[in-house]
Amino acid sequence: MQTRTLEYKDGATTCKGYLAFDETKPGPRPGVVLFPEAFGIGEHVMERARRLAGLGYVALAADPYGNGATASDLPAAIGLMGAVRADVNVWRARARAALDALAAEANVDKAKLAAIGYCFGGSTSIELGRSGAPLAAIVSFHGGLECPKPEDSRNIRAKVLVCTGADDPMITPAQIATFEEQMRQTKVDWQVQVYGGTVHSFTNPEADKLGNPALAYNPVADRRSWKAMLDLFGEAFS
Repeated sequence: MQTRTLEYKDGATTCKGYLAFDETKPGPRPGVVLFPEAFGIGEHVMERARRLAGLGYVALAADPYGNGATASDLPAAIGLMGAVRADVNVWRARARAALDALAAEANVDKAKLAAIGYCFGGSTSIELGRSGAPLAAIVSFHGGLECPKPEDSRNIRAKVLVCTGADDPMITPAQIATFEEQMRQTKVDWQVQVYGGTVHSFTNPEADKLGNPALAYNPVADRRSWKAMLDLFGEAFS
């Protein structure tokens, strides 16, 4: 397996993503762009990129803030995230720059692209879809579901999977219901999977170390949501 930093541009901002692929697999293959949690690129999203590469995908962990910036604590992460989210057009453009960089790789099948994300990254993957990006699949893991332009949901061209925790205080039942109603106003192929006894950041084994009861790893929900994602890819890329 090969991994390397992939530099790409969003306007004047240089972004530094993490690219992973299996160089022994011939020919173009599906590409997956991964958007990380609010802390920026870390071991969690890089491990997921490597895991996808091992399954035959070309995977790019995207840089949401530019210059590889990361946050060391939650307040800093909220500050970085807020700056990007403040303008939905900036937010979507940052995400699209990563997708375009992935699609430009010679070993990527440009007709088979997916976006997945975790927490803030889950929200980002959906916003990328709302921009009309040429995606076949979108998966949000414990991602926020509030959005500034819900009417743009009609622009989504991908199959959409939302994986969320039933006890996540950050993604409330009301938010889930609102998202579902937005999807009903479209022709999007969408689904929401809700995992009982599960809070925020359930895919991240390091979540418990933050000492916040709202954040906790759940290996069962992690395994089930990963399988659901792969099943969706099987449909979307067939």
